[in-house]
Amino acid sequence: MSPTLDELRRKTSAKWTVYPPDVLPAWVADMDFELAPPIRAALDAQLARHDLGYPPMYERSGLAELFATRAARRYDWHISPGEVEFFSDVVQAIYFALLTLTNPGDGVLIQTPIYPPFLHAVDETARRRELCELVPGATRHEIDFDALESAAARSTLFLLCHPHNPTGRAFTRAELERLADLVLRHDLIVVSDEIHADLMLDARRHVPFASLGPEIAARTITLTAASKAFNVAGLCLACAIFGSTSLRARFASFPHHVRGGRSALGIAAAAAAWRDGDAWLADTLALLRANRDTLAAHVAREWPAIRHFAPEATYLGWLDCRQLGLGEEPYRWFLRVAKVALGEGPAFGPPGVGCVRVNFATTPAILGEVLARMSTALTARA
Repeated sequence: MSPTLDELRRKTSAKWTVYPPDVLPAWVADMDFELAPPIRAALDAQLARHDLGYPPMYERSGLAELFATRAARRYDWHISPGEVEFFSDVVQAIYFALLTLTNPGDGVLIQTPIYPPFLHAVDETARRRELCELVPGATRHEIDFDALESAAARSTLFLLCHPHNPTGRAFTRAELERLADLVLRHDLIVVSDEIHADLMLDARRHVPFASLGPEIAARTITLTAASKAFNVAGLCLACAIFGSTSLRARFASFPHHVRGGRSALGIAAAAAAWRDGDAWLADTLALLRANRDTLAAHVAREWPAIRHFAPEATYLGWLDCRQLGLGEEPYRWFLRVAKVALGEGPAFGPPGVGCVRVNFATTPAILGEVLARMSTALTARA
C-alpha cells in the first residue's frame, strides 16, 4: 500500500508531473497508495483477455445494481438501480445539471470555500454565484444559516458539497435536516456532490442528502464515483442518482452522446471496488485517520498562528495562514521557499485568500517530509 518516493516519481499522473522533481506534491486530490487488489485483479484480467473493445451498455454492466446494493449496506440508503445513470466524471454532470435545470442568470447557491470546479461551472454556464461562507467556529467550520437563508431566496439551485471539500466537514443529520427545510421552503433543486462519502474519518456513517425523505429525494440529484475513495480518477466513471423522473427528463434533454463513450476499464474498476473493495478501504481509512491526526498535532504544536480544524471526512486539510504575514499567497510562498506544492487557497473562492489545502493521502514518511519542509521554511523566516 505504501510505495516509495522513487516509485511515485515514476508516475505520469498530474500530481507527480506538474512540478519539478525537487518539489513534494500535496495538492491535487489523488492518493499515493497502491491499487486495491480486487481492482488490480479486475484490470489485469481485462487486459489479459485483450478486452478493450466497446464495453456493454451501462444498463447491462450490473453497475447500477452494485451501487444500489452498496448504498443500502453502507449508508442505509435504499434506491432503485433504475435511478442510477453514468457519466465520465462528477464535474461533467455538474455542468449538465446547470445547463439543463437552470437558465442563464439564475442564482446557484454554494458554500465556500469550495472545490474550484463548482465556481468555474457557474461562471462558464453564465449562471450567478450566490456564495455563503462556512464560518470558523470553536472546533470546526459551521454553516451560517442566516446568510444561507438570504442567498437561497435569490437562487434556483443548491450546489452542495457533502462531505465538504476543502474544509473536511461531514455535515450532521441535524444540519442536513435544516438544509432540507431551507430547500423545501425556497423550492430549490439540489445537486449534491457526494464523491467523498466513503472517506469518513470519524465514527459516523455518511448520510446521503437524498435519503432525508421523499420530498427531498424528488428534488435532488446525487453525484458520486469510486474515484476518490479507490483512487481511480483516471479511469473516468461517475454516477448520478435521480430522485424523480421529472428531474431526470429535464436532465436528459441533452443528447446522450454528449456524455461521451463508456470506459471498459472504468466499468471493471468500479465494479471491483463496489463489490470487493471494502477491506482495502478500511485499511486505507485507518492510515488516513492516522495522517489526519499527525497533521493536526503538528499544526497545533509547531504552527500556532495557523488555524486548522481536523477534517471529519476526506483526506484534505485546510490551513488558514493569514496570521503568518507571509506577504504573498501562502501557496506561492511554500512552493518557493519550502519546495512543497499545496492547493492554492484563492481558487476555492473569496474565503480561500491566505489559505492552502494540503493533501495528506500519502505515506507517513512523505507527509512527515512535507511538514518538515514547511516547518524549516517558517523557522528560517522567523
